[in-house]
Amino acid sequence: MTWFTWALLSAFFAAVTAILAKLGVAGVDANLATAVRTSVVVGFTWLLALLTRQPNAFQLFSGRTWLFLALSGLATGLSWLCYFHALQVGPASRVAPIDKLSVALVIVFGALFLGEGLSWGKGIGGLLIVAGAITIALD
Repeated sequence: MTWFTWALLSAFFAAVTAILAKLGVAGVDANLATAVRTSVVVGFTWLLALLTRQPNAFQLFSGRTWLFLALSGLATGLSWLCYFHALQVGPASRVAPIDKLSVALVIVFGALFLGEGLSWGKGIGGLLIVAGAITIALD
C-alpha cells in the first residue's frame, strides 16, 4: 500500500477513535481513561511488533533513535491526556477539528526543524485547515 492509503486508514481510525473515546470517557476520570486506552495500544503494538519483526530488528536502534522515540512517546501521552480531557468536557465534533490543527503545526515544524520545503499549496492548505477547524469549533 502507498503512504496515501495508510494515511487515509489513519484518518478513518482516528475518527473512530474520537467517537469511541467520547463514549468511553463519559463519567470516568479522563486520566484513567487515557491510561486504559494507552495500555491497550501498548499491548496491541508489542504483539504486532513481535509477530512481524525482522531478525535483529532491535539492533538497528541507536541511542538517538531511542531518545527521539521516547520523546515522541511522551508527546503522544501528553496529547492523549489533553485530548481526553477536551472530549470529556466538549463535543467530539468540535474537539476533533481543533486537535487536527496539528496538521498545520506539522507543516510549520517540518519546515523549521526538518528542512521540508514550504510551498504555496502547503501554505494555502494549512491556512484552510486552520480556518476550517476554527469555523467548526465556533459553530
